[in-house]
Formats: sequence, structure tokens, C-alpha cells
Amino acid sequence: MTTKTALITGASRGLGRALAGALARDGWSLVVDARDGAALAAAAPPGATAIAGDVADPAHRAALAGAVAAAGGLDLLVNNAGTLGTVPLPRLADQPLDDLAAAFATNAIAPLALVQAVLPALRERGGAVLNITSDAAVEGYPGWGGYGAAKAALEQLSRVLAAEEPGLAVWWADPGEMNTAMLRDAGEDAAAAPDPAEAAAALLRLVAERRPSGRYRAGDLR
Repeated sequence: MTTKTALITGASRGLGRALAGALARDGWSLVVDARDGAALAAAAPPGATAIAGDVADPAHRAALAGAVAAAGGLDLLVNNAGTLGTVPLPRLADQPLDDLAAAFATNAIAPLALVQAVLPALRERGGAVLNITSDAAVEGYPGWGGYGAAKAALEQLSRVLAAEEPGLAVWWADPGEMNTAMLRDAGEDAAAAPDPAEAAAALLRLVAERRPSGRYRAGDLR
């Protein structure tokens, strides 16, 4: 039986780290990335191919696609890497446009670029794409306009990808609030939020059960 392979971005902490650990325990082969090489090396499960870099960098994405090819195929792409953009979170009236462009580059364009890079491998195995989104993509929270707009773009890209690639499972999933550095950076009380492992366990049900393509909330999957 062929070992299943997953590519997970943003795997050095938070939800990405939790997903990588859970899949490794289930016997998956992993390619993982994060910007911080030292943190990635410390977090990567034993045997995982860890490649440090920025998903907004085309050369780094090419390296990830090369690792997928070396692994012999791909069953799951998890686009988890993301950025808040400007912090403290600004009102749209004060949103620096260069920061907004960078947020779109990381949160929407890079996930699509990775899909394009590994799509032949996913098609060959009838694989799946799990794009991590946020309730900020569908709600009007003051201060969250830039981040939310980029995640809304990711959701629409996911929706169209699901329509165009019926042979794949395409999920865009809101993990809910989690105790993460990103939530702390946003000025929220991260300590009161659930551990990312809870969301990871819920989202992995999508993978195990191969639910239909669509938008999911981790809280509805537990």
C-alpha cells in the first residue's frame, strides 16, 4: 500500500504543527514548511521533509513542489501559512496598502500558486486541498478588514477550484479561535482560546471521511 503524502505550510507552530503531528502519527509522509528554519526543524515530525522559506517566494514554492515530486506524489495540500498583515490591526481608513498587498500575496496568491504547482500530482492520486480560512472572511469585524479580505479571496478561489476540479476534494475550513501567536498578535486573549490540537483533530475528520468539497467550521466537526 502506497504511503500517503501531505504538504503542510506554516507547520512550525499552531494549527500547522498540530496537523503535521497528527498526520505523522497516522503514518503519513510529510513535506512541511515555515519561515523560521530553526523553529521548523524543532517542530517537524521525525522523517518529515522540512523546507524553510516564505510561501510568497516563487523559488521556495518550486522547492516544495520538487520535494513533492521526490516523494512520488501528493494526497493532501494544506495551505495553512498566513499573515495578519499590519499590526496592531488598523481600520480600513488607515490600512497601509503595501501591507495589504503583502497579505494578499501570502494569504491568497501563494495558496493558489502552490495548488498550480502540485495540481498534476493531486490529480494523479485524486487528492485533496485544505485551505485554512477564518470567520473574518465572512464577518465584518472592525480592524480585521485587510486580513478578512485576503481570506475572503482565498475562499472564493477555493469555491471555484472545487467547481473546476471535481476529481479533487477542496475544503476551505475555519478552525475558530485558537491559542496561537497569531491570535495574541491580533490583541486577542489567546490564553482563553482552545488548543490548536482540538481544531486539528476536527479538521482531520474531513480528510479521513473525505467529506464533499465546501466550507466547514471546525466547531461543527467535533
